[in-house]
Amino acid sequence: MLFTPANKTRGLHIYLPDNYNETNERYPVMYFFDGHNLFFDEDATYGKSWGLKDFLDGWGKDIIIVGLECGHEGNERLVEFCPYTFHGRFWGGTLKGTGHKTLQWMVSTLKPMIDLEYRTWPHREATGIAGSSMGGLMALCGAVCYNDCFSKAACVSSTVSPCMASVRRDIRSSSIQEDTRIYLSFGTEEAFLPDPSDPMKSLTAIHNLTVQKDLIERGVRTDLYCQIGGGHNEASWELQIPRFMDFLWR
Repeated sequence: MLFTPANKTRGLHIYLPDNYNETNERYPVMYFFDGHNLFFDEDATYGKSWGLKDFLDGWGKDIIIVGLECGHEGNERLVEFCPYTFHGRFWGGTLKGTGHKTLQWMVSTLKPMIDLEYRTWPHREATGIAGSSMGGLMALCGAVCYNDCFSKAACVSSTVSPCMASVRRDIRSSSIQEDTRIYLSFGTEEAFLPDPSDPMKSLTAIHNLTVQKDLIERGVRTDLYCQIGGGHNEASWELQIPRFMDFLWR
C-alpha cells in the first residue's frame, strides 16, 4: 500500500477470523505497528514473531488485525514510528520523528480503506492500536492524540523515556474520553535496575508509573505490567498478549 508520508509502499499483514468468509458478521479492528513481526517467524526481523495468530485462533473472541510493516532502509522505522523530536547519543544525535504524519495517514487513509474493504465495526469503541518499543510509543500517542479514532492501546515496552516531556504534554492537553483503556509494560531485563530487589525503582519503571499517573488523572483505565525476566524482544512480548488483549477487549 502507498504510504504517502514517505511516498513509498508499506506492507500490510492482515488477520481475519476463521469464520470471516462464512458469516456476514462485522468485527472490531486492532492496528499494530511492525506487522511483519506479528504472525510468522519466517517474516520476523529477528526470526521470532509474536505468535499472535496462534493466540487469536484459540482466544474465543473474533477480531481483525491490521499490521503495518515498517520501512527497513536506514533509520526509516525510527523516524516514521516516532511522533516526537528528541536527542541522544544512542539515537545518533537528534531524531526528528514524523510519527504524527504516520498516525494521521492511518486515521485518514488506512482505516477508511480497511473499513471499506472488510466488514468492520468502524466506531472508536471497536478500534484499538498496539505496538512495542517505538511502536508502543506510537500506540500511546495514537490513543491519546487521536482518541476520537482509537479507544484502546497496548503500549508494550514503549520508548517513553527519551521524550517524557512531550508525552506528558500530550496527555494533559488532548481530549481523552473516559472509556479509554491503555496497557503499559516493561521488562526487568530491559531496564537498568539500581536495586535488583525492587524493579519499580528503575528509571524505566518511574517513567511508566508517571505516564500511568497522568493517564489516570485524565480518567483513563490503565494496566501497568512489570514483566519479571522480560526483555526487549518478541519472545517476551508474546507472553503478554493474553494479558493486554483480555484487558483491552473485556
